[in-house]
This record gives sequence, structure tokens and C-alpha cells, in this order.
Amino acid sequence: MLPLKRRLYRRGSSFETTIPMPLLFGLDPSKKYNVVFELEGGRWVIHFEERQDQVKAATKKRR
Repeated sequence: MLPLKRRLYRRGSSFETTIPMPLLFGLDPSKKYNVVFELEGGRWVIHFEERQDQVKAATKKRR
């Protein structure tokens, strides 16, 4: 397996990274997913779970 290196980006008081496109090709783009990071035996493993909740964005009314 080819190792993937990703850069961490600082966002305020937290950090974020990107998921490489080759890992996303097997996912249905019309569905929403959660990305789960698990530590197994000293290595991080990434899992994708389909979201079951229907989260709707709150909208503000402007006057």
C-alpha cells in the first residue's frame, strides 16, 4: 500500500486536513458521509460512514 502524506492546516484553535480524491471515488456523491479516524495498533485508519441524520442548515432572516 502506498503511504499518503497530508499537511495539517491551522484553523483557529483546531487543525484540519484534506482527504485525497482516490479515497473518495468509491463514495456516492449524492449522499453525505462522516469520516471516522480510528487508532488501531499505533496506526490511524480512516472509515467512511453514511450519515443517517438529515441536518438542515439554519437560515437567518434579514431585515
